Amino acid sequence: MRPKTAELTWGLLFGVAFGFLLHKGGATNYDVILGQLLLADFTVLKIMLSAVVVGGIGIHLLQGWGRVKLSPKGGSWGKNAVGGLIFGVGFAVLGYCPGTIAGAIGNGRLDALVGGLPGIILGSWLFAVAYPRAKEGLLRKRAFQKATLPDLLRLPRWAVIGLLSAGIAVLLAVVERSGL
Repeated sequence: MRPKTAELTWGLLFGVAFGFLLHKGGATNYDVILGQLLLADFTVLKIMLSAVVVGGIGIHLLQGWGRVKLSPKGGSWGKNAVGGLIFGVGFAVLGYCPGTIAGAIGNGRLDALVGGLPGIILGSWLFAVAYPRAKEGLLRKRAFQKATLPDLLRLPRWAVIGLLSAGIAVLLAVVERSGL
């Protein structure tokens, strides 16, 4: 396999696995997502925080083995505001995020196929059309540096992964004990 083909194949396989796990965890179920938004069911929070721990450990293992190179991108408050609004509107209107839309479509959910997929395409197109003007204006508002969390904290990456994982484990234990 050519290197690019191998990368795409691995990306597809991990994407399918992630979608399967989202589905098995209940994150492609509208009622579960609505429960999260109403702060009544924290299933989605548990899944996402678990994914942060697994992803953090995995990406840093791969980096240590020389399989990936991290290339952090600079951000800005403007980028976060625009991205948050686009994500929030789609999430509020349909009750799915892009990942859960894909999982719900794979599960045969018509609302995700008819509402979600066109929404992703329309939102992507609108952003692409607006991007040339926005990149020099709104998206640059209050820019911040390109850095990883270990860079910002001036700590070794494994110390940050360990602290973050321990903090998330404690938070998950508290949520679980609360019965949510």
